[in-house]
Amino acid sequence: MIRIDGPTGGDTPPPAWATAELLTDAIATAAAKVRVDGPAIDGRTHTFTFGRQLDVRTIRSADFNDGHELTERAVASYIAKYATKGAETATGALDRPLKFAAELAQLDISDHARRLIRTAWTLGGRKDLEHLRLRAWAHMLGFRGHFSTKSRRYSTTLGALRDARAEWRRAQAATANGPATDTTYVLAHWVFAGTGLSDTEAWLAESLTPAPGSEGEPTRG
Repeated sequence: MIRIDGPTGGDTPPPAWATAELLTDAIATAAAKVRVDGPAIDGRTHTFTFGRQLDVRTIRSADFNDGHELTERAVASYIAKYATKGAETATGALDRPLKFAAELAQLDISDHARRLIRTAWTLGGRKDLEHLRLRAWAHMLGFRGHFSTKSRRYSTTLGALRDARAEWRRAQAATANGPATDTTYVLAHWVFAGTGLSDTEAWLAESLTPAPGSEGEPTRG
């Protein structure tokens, strides 16, 4: 999701000239011109670009909550829905690292995902690319980060969400177990129990020890 904010960020509306049509044209222009230089493999340089297909759609208030107000919660739900859907479509159900490439034949994933994973595995076997650890992350298409990023200013963070979830679970556990008490148990008396083997353990250890001079003698019977 790409948007234009006002001069001071998300708390002010954009200027009148910043229309959805202008933003669409800017996205199309950027996608056509952006280039990222890749590694040189077998004497051949590689450049990464966007593909020919580009589908830019304007998101309007009617797309959220049946036409209700465009809130931050509605935007987050919208992004989560399509980001999760896109991630599932790309990677299928593969949620663990591969040990062998032959495992791909048994996995219930799409052919597209299988080709992407196999490509990452194949590239990971090259000496000049081993620092990328592509085989260790082939199940994630070679990418070892989060599938989404977010702005600290506009949204929240994963750490804040984890803290909130942990606090909620602690509150639920306290409710289920009843009110917490301030009782403190103090252990003020110690008794020495002993050291070494017990009588039974000593007898067993002694019975398993070969008699002097018996080592190496053949057993007759």
